[in-house]
Amino acid sequence: MTKYVARVVATPTALELIAQIEGRHGKVMFHQSGGCCDGSSPMCYPLGEFIVGDLDVRMGEIGGAPFYMSPRQFEYWQHTQLIIDAIPGRGGMFSLDNGTERRFLTRSRLFTDDEHERREPIAQSRAI
Repeated sequence: MTKYVARVVATPTALELIAQIEGRHGKVMFHQSGGCCDGSSPMCYPLGEFIVGDLDVRMGEIGGAPFYMSPRQFEYWQHTQLIIDAIPGRGGMFSLDNGTERRFLTRSRLFTDDEHERREPIAQSRAI
C-alpha cells in the first residue's frame, strides 16, 4: 500500500490559529485565493459559507478543515506541497483570521521525484 504525501499541510502555529478561530466560529474551510482582493492568501471561512465551484480542487485538509483551490491556481501549484503558516499581521478582508492580529500565509516547496509519484489524490469539489 502506497503512503500518500499530503498536498497541503499546516504548521503548528497555523493549527493553533485554526483551533482559536473554530472556538469562536465553529467548523471552518479554506480556499486558496486567486489574488483579487487579498493577494494569494489562504482564505478561512465558516464551513459552508463560501460557495466552492464545481471545478474547484479539494487539496486535502488542515486541522480537519477542507482546503480548496480553483482549477487555474491548481495548474500553477500542483507540483508543490502547500505549507500553511500563521504569521503576525492582518488577515484577509473576508477571512476569519482578520482581527486576530495573525494571518494565514501559504508557503510551498516542490515535491521530490519520489513524492511526486505518491501525491495525495485530488477531487473536484461538488459539495462540502
